[in-house]
Amino acid sequence: MNSSQKPNPPSHMHADEWQARQQLAACYRIFAMLGWTEMIYNHITLRLPASVSGGATGGASEARQFLINPFGLHYSEVTASNLVKIDLQGRVLDGSRYPVNPAGFTVHAAIHEGVEGAHCIMHTHTTSGLAVACTEGGLAQNNFYSAQLHDMVAYHDFEGITVHADEAPRLLKAMGQKPLLILRNHGLLACGPTLALTFVRLWTLQRACDIQVAQAALGRAITVPLAVAQKTTYDSFQFDAQFGAGQDVFDAMTRLVDRIDESYKH
Repeated sequence: MNSSQKPNPPSHMHADEWQARQQLAACYRIFAMLGWTEMIYNHITLRLPASVSGGATGGASEARQFLINPFGLHYSEVTASNLVKIDLQGRVLDGSRYPVNPAGFTVHAAIHEGVEGAHCIMHTHTTSGLAVACTEGGLAQNNFYSAQLHDMVAYHDFEGITVHADEAPRLLKAMGQKPLLILRNHGLLACGPTLALTFVRLWTLQRACDIQVAQAALGRAITVPLAVAQKTTYDSFQFDAQFGAGQDVFDAMTRLVDRIDESYKH
């Protein structure tokens, strides 16, 4: 199949849901290609549009529907059709034969419900991301990538495996309205109104952590002045709708995945 062609949606499925499924499945494959995987663990979740769920855009939370990876599959095995549709309580809505990992969706559900515009959420346990999450100082303002994230990163203290719903209020209080969250001793998390914007936000944070970990062995770093960090974040085109808000980046990465394996589209 030519990479420009995509399978048609199943007859029983809304076209908008199928489009969301293909985009999210592509994202899982991109994560696998980048090595942002943790065996069968971690999640990328995407809220389905109101055209699919039947609720108003700002309607009751119980009408909201989400896509999540089937628990037990590696990211490289995720496809549009095996993604699982769930509600805010993690209940399966599409009759999928796959279960959902409750430890993963506890945090995602809290943010999807409690943070306005958090339509997509990504969580990773990458080595450098987790290493920075374990440091007392957190993300250092000392490189090109962290300078693009001024005042965009929040922190939440480690409370163990995220299976307890009572952690949600504390996590939301710590996060506020910031789109990036460093879960101390745990990993990285990003959210956003679109999958593409969430991806470039997480990619930038990941690169900042990569550089910070590599630089640590070289001695004392040069700190980026506050005014320069503010200007750099303001000038960061990849977060600006005028410059695609990450969609061009995500599309390019999807084309790379297409050259490797297009099975995610089905």
